[in-house]
Amino acid sequence: MSNDTLSDTVIGIDVSSKWLDIHVLPADKAERFANDPEGIASVVELSNELDVSLAVMESTGSYEMALAVELGLSDVPTAVVNPRQVRDFARAMGILAKTDTLDAKAIAQFAQRVRPEPRALPDHQARVLKAMVARRVQLIQMITMEKNRLHRALIPVHRRVTDHIAYIETELSDIDDDIARAIENSPIWRDKENLLRDVPGIGPVSSMTFIAALPELGTLSRQKIATLVGVAPMNRDSGSYRGKRSIWGGRSRVRRALYMARMVAVRYNPTIKAFHDRLIEAEKPKKVAIIASMRKLLTMVNAMLRDGTRWGQPRFVTADQTQVTPSA
Repeated sequence: MSNDTLSDTVIGIDVSSKWLDIHVLPADKAERFANDPEGIASVVELSNELDVSLAVMESTGSYEMALAVELGLSDVPTAVVNPRQVRDFARAMGILAKTDTLDAKAIAQFAQRVRPEPRALPDHQARVLKAMVARRVQLIQMITMEKNRLHRALIPVHRRVTDHIAYIETELSDIDDDIARAIENSPIWRDKENLLRDVPGIGPVSSMTFIAALPELGTLSRQKIATLVGVAPMNRDSGSYRGKRSIWGGRSRVRRALYMARMVAVRYNPTIKAFHDRLIEAEKPKKVAIIASMRKLLTMVNAMLRDGTRWGQPRFVTADQTQVTPSA
């Protein structure tokens, strides 16, 4: 690495829900700003004043998005990196202690030494992807309705309904291509998709739905992510009455995608299959086994995205080559 590169001004940013901890190299200067519009504006202003050549922050799933967008709009080269990369780098550098200030410095050193590729994350891309996934759901619903009408259609309108179904199916194919391109063109989304698609049972539709409709995936505890999606059992107690626990609320679109992923996983994902089979052998109701295996799959991918760990890495394989679930 050239001395010119090391002399460039870089900043590492440790992002939390409330704070933006900044470390500037080579000046070795630290500052803290609130993670709000005023604080973000201050970070952008500081970056422009220092003529920053690279700003690096870790992906949190949501907290860094506003800052990344504003830095990008101000033409500050910005990279949002996998937290696992920074942690591995910090260990290699002998940085074992962990505070917000030290984390920001480690990120700055990572920026200075590794020079990750700047990645633009304009928020309109996220809105566009969500809109396309929502439109995809609408198209599938329209195809289902038209096929139901086809069974009752009289001969004079039968061809019109058939032509309309063909048109909608073409639209569905086109929007699938658009969604795939949106994910491919966004490095941060591509990183998430690659991790998700490693998991037996999760295909392109499930992964794109998780990315677009569940940005919190990988940032919450297993209890919170299960509650957010709506697969966490809730108590129904009042006074001396003790009702059966059941699920309610949550994000129905994500839950539908998770249900479809679970259907494949109980056949081809050893962890989910073994878990599901144990519940059936224990004579648990079929619905309980379905919801529990959905929750198991969700918490597994949540832990993988949190740690930046791929399905095929050794920590997921036992001595008999059976995949095991990470702790969430």
